[in-house]
Amino acid sequence: MNIALIGLGMVAGTHVAAINASDQDLNLAGVLGRDPRKTAGFADNHDTKAFNSIEEVANDPSVDFAIVATPPDQRLELIKTLAAASKPVLMEKPIERTMSAATEIVELCDANKIPLGIVFQHRAREASKALKSALNSGDLGKIATVDIRVPWWRDQSYYDAPGRGTYARDGGGVMISQAIHTLDLAMWLLGPISTIQAMMRKTPLHELEAEDWAGAIFEMENGAIGTMMATTAEFPGAAETITIQGTKAKAHLGSGVLTLTYLDGKETVIGETASTGGGADPMAFTHEWHQSVIEDFANSIRLGTQPMSTGRTALLTHAVIDAMQTANRTGQTTRVSQ
Repeated sequence: MNIALIGLGMVAGTHVAAINASDQDLNLAGVLGRDPRKTAGFADNHDTKAFNSIEEVANDPSVDFAIVATPPDQRLELIKTLAAASKPVLMEKPIERTMSAATEIVELCDANKIPLGIVFQHRAREASKALKSALNSGDLGKIATVDIRVPWWRDQSYYDAPGRGTYARDGGGVMISQAIHTLDLAMWLLGPISTIQAMMRKTPLHELEAEDWAGAIFEMENGAIGTMMATTAEFPGAAETITIQGTKAKAHLGSGVLTLTYLDGKETVIGETASTGGGADPMAFTHEWHQSVIEDFANSIRLGTQPMSTGRTALLTHAVIDAMQTANRTGQTTRVSQ
């Protein structure tokens, strides 16, 4: 399948590496960026075509789908053009900057009957899939509590990039740009969050418009209660974790390793330690998880099935972040819209 890559920021190289490493007949058909000179150089370096416009991508009959990896504020017009041409879209998170804008994009794709996948690559990890299986099998029993932690670090230079950490470009700070992955994974494992209380703040360690620290307590539709902390201000940064306590066992997921500790004393460990970019280098992670997502999306097009993460399921994560922002402003427990 021929793939057009739109957006040549820091994650573009990961997508190219993922496509090139695949043995499932995937081909990088061309790239499109904002700067024509940069686009041409990127295309030359990766032996592919430089597209001149989104219209050229949309009208190219050889392009089977597009990967959109632009900042969130550049999405809507791109998706309108691709949807009108019936081009399936695999998009980097978040869908857009706000819940309403994200919903507009999802509904646009639905109306044009084109597949929309979202890159939530942590779902593709071995340990994540093993935990999903254990939960589905009832190995943990009834879920009582959940703890989500994203103790990351970013240097100030990260936020010095134009627009980063602003509401106008990104839609917020650590929650929508970093912790969205772990939040999505927790809800993929356990189901939706129903109500939430939250604080979202800027610490003295960074200068940015939005938050670099967020904390919350929440209830889930399955009856579990939980806590969440996410930051890019915890030096030197560590792996994000999800800890789930059930009536039969506790699950701890972190650094690509799942540890299941049963109340009878038995312990099971699954997976291998791997970095997820929690330190100063945001790209310190393997391309293999993106590869799994891209291959899954290509197969979903071939087979007419749902991709690993759809636009509709990604809206659940947007809804929680939206509810957190409301709870932060009002100081009130906020119901998450579904």
